[in-house]
Amino acid sequence: MEKKLNIGVLVSGSGSNLQSIIDHIEKGLLDAEIKIVISNNPDAFALERAKKRHLKTMIIDHRGFESREAFDRTTASVLKENSVELVAMAGFMRLLSPVFLDAFPMRIMNIHPALLPSFPGLEAQKRALEYGVKFAGCTVHFADKDADSGPIIIQSVVPVFDDDTEETLAARILREEHKIYPQAIQYYAEGRIEIHGRKAHIKNVSRIEEKALHNPPIIF
Repeated sequence: MEKKLNIGVLVSGSGSNLQSIIDHIEKGLLDAEIKIVISNNPDAFALERAKKRHLKTMIIDHRGFESREAFDRTTASVLKENSVELVAMAGFMRLLSPVFLDAFPMRIMNIHPALLPSFPGLEAQKRALEYGVKFAGCTVHFADKDADSGPIIIQSVVPVFDDDTEETLAARILREEHKIYPQAIQYYAEGRIEIHGRKAHIKNVSRIEEKALHNPPIIF
């Protein structure tokens, strides 16, 4: 039996990406084991999702720490105590300090609801609509010292329609998040990700069809 990748999931909210990771593991599509789910928010619904699957959970409320570094030091220590090899941020609404990043160098993944490097930070879907882009999407990347700036592992593109609201666009993007995050973790579990500078290369991956997308469509 092949060894499964030990992952720890950090959450702050509803946990739909956590649920997707759980579902992919249960279907045998993701060779990983969730060792612990940690939330900085005691009221995060993600904790209920984890408990329903009998996963180990822990609340580490950042408001009880005197500094970001103190919180990160404690959180990283708990992850290591639970033999976590890869950290998956799934709606974790905290910026990481060097203390955390140094504890898991290039072993922290994050998912962002935009096509990075466009629209990093909060309210990405809202800003994409306000800017008038014709395509939006989501990105899984490794976390580094700057917000939403680490090496990109995988992206998914969705069209933006004239009648979109922030909610409809966010829902379309979220469906893609649930597909690409487990895939990124599986690439890592298979040892297929190589970092070259700021680029993440995926070994032995098929080239996608070279077909351009147009929105609105070309009519001639």
